[in-house]
Amino acid sequence: MKPNKTKQFNRRQFLKAAGAAVVLPAILPGCATSSKGRTSASNKITLGVIGWGMQGPGDTQGFLYEDDCRVVAACDLDKNHLQDAVKTINSHYQNNDCAAYHDYKELLSRDDIDAVLIAIPDHWHALVSSEAARRKKDIYGEKPLARTIAEQQAIVRSVEKHNVIWQTGSWQRSQPPFHKAAEIVRNGLIGDVTHVEVGLPSGHHDFAGTEPAFLQKLSSLPDKYDSPAMVRAGTPAWNLSVTPPPAELDFETWIGPSKMEPYIEARVHRNWRWNYNTGGGQLLDWVGHHCDIAHWGLGFDRSGPSEIEGHGDFPAADAVWNTCTKYRIELKYPRNITMTIAGGHSDIKSGTKWIGTEGWVWVDRGGFDASNPEWKKGKNLPEELRKIKLYESPGHQRNFLDCVKSRQPTICPVQTGHHSTIPGHLGLISMLTGRKIYWDAKHEKIIGDPGASELLSRPYRSPWQPA
Repeated sequence: MKPNKTKQFNRRQFLKAAGAAVVLPAILPGCATSSKGRTSASNKITLGVIGWGMQGPGDTQGFLYEDDCRVVAACDLDKNHLQDAVKTINSHYQNNDCAAYHDYKELLSRDDIDAVLIAIPDHWHALVSSEAARRKKDIYGEKPLARTIAEQQAIVRSVEKHNVIWQTGSWQRSQPPFHKAAEIVRNGLIGDVTHVEVGLPSGHHDFAGTEPAFLQKLSSLPDKYDSPAMVRAGTPAWNLSVTPPPAELDFETWIGPSKMEPYIEARVHRNWRWNYNTGGGQLLDWVGHHCDIAHWGLGFDRSGPSEIEGHGDFPAADAVWNTCTKYRIELKYPRNITMTIAGGHSDIKSGTKWIGTEGWVWVDRGGFDASNPEWKKGKNLPEELRKIKLYESPGHQRNFLDCVKSRQPTICPVQTGHHSTIPGHLGLISMLTGRKIYWDAKHEKIIGDPGASELLSRPYRSPWQPA
C-alpha cells in the first residue's frame, strides 16, 4: 500500500513563516482554547501512530473522533498489534487508507504526516521522539518523558531546536477537578504551601493478567515462585519461562538500545514497565500524573527539588519483575516547601494533596476534598476568587490539535513533562544508591556524587546511540 502523498495541512510552511518562538504560559492564553468545527474537509492534521500496546489504542481513539484530524499511518514491532491498529483505524474511516509500518523512521519520512502519537515503552522514547522532532513532526508523547533524565534532556533539546509542538500525555491537566484544585493553590486560598503529599500506586499492576503460558509454567513449580517478582535467573522457574520470541514480534528491535536479555512472555508488551531494563515501575509510570499536578499547583513547571531521599522495597535485581514495589521519597523544594511521594504507604492517600497555613485541598481521579466546603462546590472557583487563571484545555487531544494550528504551547509542553518526572527519577536514584541526592535544579546536575550522577543516563546497546 502506498501512502497518500497529498499535503492537506501545510503546517510546516506556517511554522517557517511564524518563527515559532517557544514560550511557556502559566496563565491561560486567549488562543489556547480554540473551538471545534473550525476546519474544512481540506484542512486536516494528518497523524501517524507509533506504538499500539496499552496506551496507543486509547490515545488514538481521542484523535479519531476529532473532525480536523486524520490518522493515516500506524507503526508497531508486533505484527499482531500492527494489524489490529490498521484494522481499527480503517474501520473507523470505513476505508483501507491506513498505511502500516514496521520501521518508525519510514513513517517519519513521510512529508504528508504533520504529527505523531508516540506510545511506546520508555526505553525507546528518546530515540523516536528526537527523530520525530528532527523530522519536524509535532508530537503527542506518552509519559514519563523517557527512561532517564539524560534522555529526557535530549528530547527537550530536540523539540526546542526544531520548534515543534509537544503535548505530554499527562492528561489530568485537561480535567476540571485537577484544574480547579491547582487554581485553589495558585490563588493562595490555602495560604502558604508548607507540604505536598503525592500518593502513587505500589506493587506491580499486572496489566496483561501476566501471560497465560507463563502462569501455567509457574503453577507446576513450588509456592516460592508464586509471582514474576520471585522468578530469578538461575532458578527452574526462570529456565521454564525463557522461550524463543514469537514470530510476530521483532524482539531484537523491541529491546533496541537496552541491554539484551532473554525473551520472557511476562516481560514484554503491557508488562514491560516492571523491568528496569525497559521501564521504571509504578513510580515512573505515575509520577508524570500526580507529581505533575503537584507542580502545577505550586507553579513549579520549570523548577524542581534540591534534596531528595528515597527508601523502597525491591525484588531481586535478577527477578523477572525487578522494579520497586513499595517506596517513599522525601523532597525539599523552594519556598521551604517539602513533598512526600509514596506508594504502598497508608498514610499517603492516592492523588495530590497540598497543605498550607490556612487550609488544604486534595484531588484524585474521581475524588476531590478540601478544608473549606465552599471550594468543593461547582466545576470552577467563583470568578472573584480566580485572580490567577490557569491554562484551560478543552481535552488533551483537542488541545494538542489546536496548538498544532496556533503554534502556541500545549497545556503540558515538553519542558513541563520533563520537570514533572525528574522527582521520580531522582527518587529512584536515591533508592538505588542508598544516599540522599542533592540536585542543582537550574543546571540539572547532581551535586557531589559521581556515582549517583552515572545513573542520570544509561549505556546504549550497539548499534544504537543516544539521541
